[in-house]
Amino acid sequence: QVQLVESGGGLVQAGGSLRLTCSASMTIWTMGWYRQAPGKQRELVATITRNGKINYADSVKDRFTISGDNTKNTVFLQMTILKPEDTAVYFCYSKNTLGGEVWGQGTQVTVSS
Repeated sequence: QVQLVESGGGLVQAGGSLRLTCSASMTIWTMGWYRQAPGKQRELVATITRNGKINYADSVKDRFTISGDNTKNTVFLQMTILKPEDTAVYFCYSKNTLGGEVWGQGTQVTVSS
């Protein structure tokens, strides 16, 4: 089973930027990020496939950029113009061509006002 290793969370002031990185232990078709704020359901942030198809949540579309390095089975989430409402645990996500899903352990992103 694929393993996901996340890095890059932290504390930042509103308006600032952070970059999240997630590396998979094997080739995987779809990777991306979801997030879960306290008391809320986990929600999509962005996903990318190996052929470059990207999907963003409307709330981040103009502020976050997802990209991938297929040679390293790694995806990046560049987050800019961060808002306090972006505060959440961000989970790396992967899905193979058979539909199997794996989640990372999560990394905390906190945006102070």
